Amino acid sequence: MHNNTNLLNILAAEVSGTPDLPIIINIAIALAAALGGGLVARWMKLPPIVGFLVGGVIIGPFTPGYVGDLHTIHQLAELGVIFLLFGVGLHFSLHDLWEVRRIAIPGALLQMTLTTGLVLLVSALWGWSLAAGIVIGLAVSIASTVVLLRNLMDEGLLNTPHGRIAVGWLIMEDLATVLILVLLPAFSSTGSEPIWQTAGIALLKAAAFAVLMLVVGKRVLPWVLSRMAHLRSRELFIVSVLVMTLGTALVATYLFGVSLALGAFLAGVVVSESHYSNQVEAEILPFRETFAVLFFVSVGMLVNPLQLVNQFGQVLTITALIIVGKGLLTILIGILLAAQARTNLIIAISLSQIGEFSFLLGQSGVSLGILTQDQYSLLLSGALLSITLNPFLFRSLPWLEKGFKKIKPFWSLLNRGKPLVLPEPEVMRNHAVVIGYGRVGNHIVEVLTQLQVPFLVVELDAERLTELTNRGIPVLFGDAASSDILKHAYLKEARVVVITLPNETAASSVVATVRDNAPDVPVVVRGATLQSVNHLMEMGANAVIYPELEGSLEIMEQTLLHLGYPENNIFTFKEAIRQDRYNLAITTESEKQALTTLLKSVTVNRV
Repeated sequence: MHNNTNLLNILAAEVSGTPDLPIIINIAIALAAALGGGLVARWMKLPPIVGFLVGGVIIGPFTPGYVGDLHTIHQLAELGVIFLLFGVGLHFSLHDLWEVRRIAIPGALLQMTLTTGLVLLVSALWGWSLAAGIVIGLAVSIASTVVLLRNLMDEGLLNTPHGRIAVGWLIMEDLATVLILVLLPAFSSTGSEPIWQTAGIALLKAAAFAVLMLVVGKRVLPWVLSRMAHLRSRELFIVSVLVMTLGTALVATYLFGVSLALGAFLAGVVVSESHYSNQVEAEILPFRETFAVLFFVSVGMLVNPLQLVNQFGQVLTITALIIVGKGLLTILIGILLAAQARTNLIIAISLSQIGEFSFLLGQSGVSLGILTQDQYSLLLSGALLSITLNPFLFRSLPWLEKGFKKIKPFWSLLNRGKPLVLPEPEVMRNHAVVIGYGRVGNHIVEVLTQLQVPFLVVELDAERLTELTNRGIPVLFGDAASSDILKHAYLKEARVVVITLPNETAASSVVATVRDNAPDVPVVVRGATLQSVNHLMEMGANAVIYPELEGSLEIMEQTLLHLGYPENNIFTFKEAIRQDRYNLAITTESEKQALTTLLKSVTVNRV
């Protein structure tokens, strides 16, 4: 799995700047195949991963037409593995796992053990080796985090207690898989040393690297990010994140002999605790998604459709083990751990698929000589079918509950557990979101502080971040124009969003994001030009303030006050102009009426 020499060659070729047209063509066609497959998958309301895998099958060596260079695509796909694991580390939360520990920790470990045993039994009937059966069993026991999160979000279950337990279960599986990836080479070693000695050395190396990262890396990596952020160069910040991710992965492999995946995962865990984690995630996202897509395409290219037909019985069996076998085992474990019926069913459905970590285990098994290519293709076929069927299983949940309730003894057993009482997630409520901490944002913050209104500041400048942090003001570091940053600002729970950004494009992007995520929250935004006033209002802003023309309105107000016009009538006239989007030509009925009122008021005063 870990072709590190190839990875270094790719990086060296990129640094040299020498264009290699075949590589460019392969990347372009691979991404085009993924795009086409992903669009069809979304049209069919399936996870995009299904489309990426099918796109890989289409350009693979086992189908007619263009054949992609699997070697090249696989090399680039290794970057996808690194960025994917870095992203897993960024989202890893020991706190979330601990909250659902009663069900998630023993449940995940039991389910992985029992599923592996079940697959091992079936593989023995097929005449497979013990090692091959264990590797395939472990791969079948691990669900895809990407697929799980997408389906939970689509069904509105992610933030429910059931969804949080399912996510905690997957976190435990991810941790176990990282450990398996560390130990697998040791157990497959053909050297003269005893297995326990080889495995012990591997664990010690992994533990030494983990301690180094959690003690030294926890101080060094955030410090590096802080220095880069203070340079106020987005390009340097992005490059530093890439160097940090790839560098940590390579150090893990070459100095400690552990996998690239573990190095990237621990780098993500360390960075996740810094103020810069949200912006790091936003910056790394395009790289992660692009190379992860290539990873899924490279996996799909290994699937032989003809082999699926010839091995239809085995394909059907492995798929049944993933969906039915693992689902039933999960329900039995849920009953044993006294989970609620709905929690049992949601976890069982959530785990009835396999994905990226299963692919990693399978690739590792092939590279170590434990699995044959045919066995790995069988695993890929099961993954493709289970991911495709998983959304339909979620949609059948009400029907399953209704059917099981009719079987009263079984339902009583299934629902014997009490609800797991979980603390509410820490969410800001009834707060103001102030985007931008320049002169205008600073003044708003001072006023809100004096009025004791809760608020959150979103700011990209590192020096202002330091200032706000030192003052104990809640701040979210990142580019607000990125929707991935604003998802951490609790927009739906906010009372108002104030956008003080001077850049018109960035302000428009923020307004669009707020309207997509929180349609009913009032938005007050600063307009950079007269044209932007109309544009921002059309995008859904409730109030657009154009500083230059606001100055002219103030001058007009002071002039009219000194001429003896009543203040309340002047205010009405000013509001009418604002409602007309600062159009100084008096054209609307409200403007004409306000002006008429002013005229009558001064006439009355003169009389």
